[in-house]
This record gives sequence, structure tokens and C-alpha cells, in this order.
Amino acid sequence: MTVLGVIMLVTYLFIAFEKLHKSVSAIVGAIAAVIAAMSFGLFSHHGYHEVHEIIGHDLNILGVIIGTSILVDTVGGSGLFHFIGIRVVKLTGGAPKLLFLFVCLLTFLFVSLLTLAPGSLLMASLVLVICRTLGYHPKPYLIAVAIVANSAALTTFSSGIATLMVGTAAQIPYAHFFVGSTPLAFATGGVAIVLLIKLYGKRLLADAAQAGDPADLKAKVAGFDEWALVKDRKVFWRSAVVLGLTVVGFATAQLIGVGLDFIAMAGGMAALLFCAGDPEQAIKKVKWSVILFFVGLFVIIGAVKATGLLELTADTLVGLGGGSAVVLVLIIGVFVMVTSGFVDNIPIAATMIPILDQIALGSPEIAAPLFWVLIASANLGGNSTPIGSVSSVIALHALESDRGEKVGWGEYMKAGGIILAVQAVLVLGYVLVMMQLGWFADLPKYVKG
Repeated sequence: MTVLGVIMLVTYLFIAFEKLHKSVSAIVGAIAAVIAAMSFGLFSHHGYHEVHEIIGHDLNILGVIIGTSILVDTVGGSGLFHFIGIRVVKLTGGAPKLLFLFVCLLTFLFVSLLTLAPGSLLMASLVLVICRTLGYHPKPYLIAVAIVANSAALTTFSSGIATLMVGTAAQIPYAHFFVGSTPLAFATGGVAIVLLIKLYGKRLLADAAQAGDPADLKAKVAGFDEWALVKDRKVFWRSAVVLGLTVVGFATAQLIGVGLDFIAMAGGMAALLFCAGDPEQAIKKVKWSVILFFVGLFVIIGAVKATGLLELTADTLVGLGGGSAVVLVLIIGVFVMVTSGFVDNIPIAATMIPILDQIALGSPEIAAPLFWVLIASANLGGNSTPIGSVSSVIALHALESDRGEKVGWGEYMKAGGIILAVQAVLVLGYVLVMMQLGWFADLPKYVKG
């Protein structure tokens, strides 16, 4: 327990402080964990093949990442996302506050449909183009993308990696997930937007003053060409159909008896077949470093789980909670929100899943609220720091690359910390109220034992 626990902790510290690339840290940690596990005879039943079983257990998550990456890259090449973005921007007439609001709403839409990383990347690119054209400072808009994206990741089962991991592990039905999580996504997203407008109101007013005559500004925005990146309108419309069918597929996957990985891969292949995609380029665009990161992470956690350390941690949490589901929800919610901001929400969620799994097997009646608070806390916890979520890393990197301007921890935490504090109250209150009213449906996995 001690040796494997130290390996996991050191790996997470390397990830948090970026001593190495996080994928390298995860793979090196996994190698060390396997060596230690085999030395202690933890894989005695299947030997080294136990590693393959650990990875295979979460293969569906890797399939979703690969499939959606190919889909988004191919559909994006049709100009569809640029078209939607420019059409929405035209509705604002370029007015800074209205533009800021629409950037937030568009971020919510794209992340909900395309998942966190591609949705954030698309919005960051769009913001830079618009702000450069209108002469606005992109910082408030990019910070808005970073923070609002984490609320949008709560919208559906497949909108974020953390939601996908936790939802899959708990076997929450897609429709049930949508009904339970979407109100929380809207509520926390709304809080973020309102507070961001208050925090950056002066900057937006300065942009408005600088923009000059509203009529001239409106004319400039009206001149934006939403069809500029559309090379073939037939491909454009086919891309829209493929994307729409994939979204419907995600919603109905469990009804037709297939996994989300099947839908993601089918959507990606349909895009390559019907949307003039270049397979070589699309496959290269897959975030293979993320795949390596997850493989390493799964192996580390699997090895640590074999020691019984996670089971001991689960028992300790139950003891701290004194048998109270309410106290457990508060402990887990606060812990995950705080640590997700510093380590990255993915390893925190991945580590907490087997811990909650152990608690739920002993007390199935409290499984639902525990997994729901993990889903919300892991996604929103990344708001507190500039490294806590992939959306913040993408948005702030875009700002630095385009303007040579860095956003320090203090500045970012002033916005993200305040927003997270309010969101934390919302999340914990929502989960506790839903639990007390009995509105959380029992999770079949744990009821069946």
C-alpha cells in the first residue's frame, strides 16, 4: 500500500507542477507501478496480463476520445462551426457586452455537442479572430470560454471526459444523466456568466468606448462572411447531418444496446466517408498524448486498487462521515473541488471512482448522490486555477500565443475562485435537496449488488 500509494502521489505531483509532460509522467508512473505490483505479487492470478485487463476495462473511454476527435476535425474542415459562430456573432452587432454573452452561450453549445477540448479550442480560435477584427482585448472573452466550458461539460453524458468516466463507471442511463445534470449545467453556467460580466464589466465598457459609432461597428460585423471557410456546400450540409445523427446516437446508444465508443467511432468514420475528410490528417489530429495519459493513469489506479489502499480510503471516508450520507456528500464535494484545481480533474475523478464504487457496494442507497457530486465537483473544480481544466489551458495558451500575454494565478483565481465558491454552494445544495426528496434514481449496478 505504501509503495504504490507513494508512486501514485508522486505521479500526481509531477502532473500538478508540470515537472514533465503529463503523459510522460503518467506512463513513467505506470511503469513504476507495474514493477512494484509484480514485485509484491499483486498480479498473481493473471500475472502481467492483469495490466491488459485494467486497460481493457476502460477501453470505451479511449474509443470515445478517438472517435470524437476524428469527427470534430473532419466536420470542422467543412466550415460548419465557423459558419455557426459568425452567424451568432452577427446577431450581437459587435456590442461588447452582448458579444461577451453570446461567446459564453456559444461556448456552452459547442462544448455540449463536441466535448470539452475541441469545443474550447474552436471557441478560443473564433474569439481571437473576432477580437482582432474589432480591436477588442480578448482576455475577458477567453477567460469566459475557460470557465463556462466546465459547466457545459455537465450537459450530457459525453460532453466532458470526467462526466464520461464517472457516468460510465456508475452505469447512469444517458437520458437519466441528461435530466439530472442539465439543470445543474445551466445553473452553474448562468452563475459564471453573471459574475464574469460583473468582473469584466469595465473592460467591456472600455471596448465599447473604443469601438466608436455603433452604426459603423454594426456595419463592420455585418461584413463578416460566414461562408468564407465553406469550400463545398454539399459537404457542409452532409457534415451537419453526420454531426446531428452522432448527437442523436449518443442519446439513444443505451436503448439500441451499443456503447458510446461505438457511436463515436461510427460518427468519425461517417465523417471521413461522406464529408471529404482526409483520414491521414484526421487520425494525426487525435490527441494521442491524451490517450497515453489515460492508459498510464488507468494502470496506476488499477495497481493501487490491487493493494487494497482504495478500499481502505473508502472505509476511512465512511468513518469520517459517521454513517451520514449528507456528510459524505459534503466531504467528497469539497475535497474533489479543491484538488481538481491543482492536480487536473481527470486523475482526481479516475481515483475517486473506485473509492465511491467501494462505498456504494456497501451502501447502495447512497450511490447516486455520491456519484452525482463527483460528476459536478470534478468538472467545476477546474475553474479555480489556470491549470485545473483542459479548457483553461487551451484558452490561456491561445491568449499567450496571440498577444504574448500571460494570466497569472492570482488574476485567474480572482475570477475562477469566486465563481467556484458560488457554484460549490449550488452543487452541494442541489445534490442534497435531490437526495432528500428522493429524486435521484437508484443506480442499477449497485442495487443488483
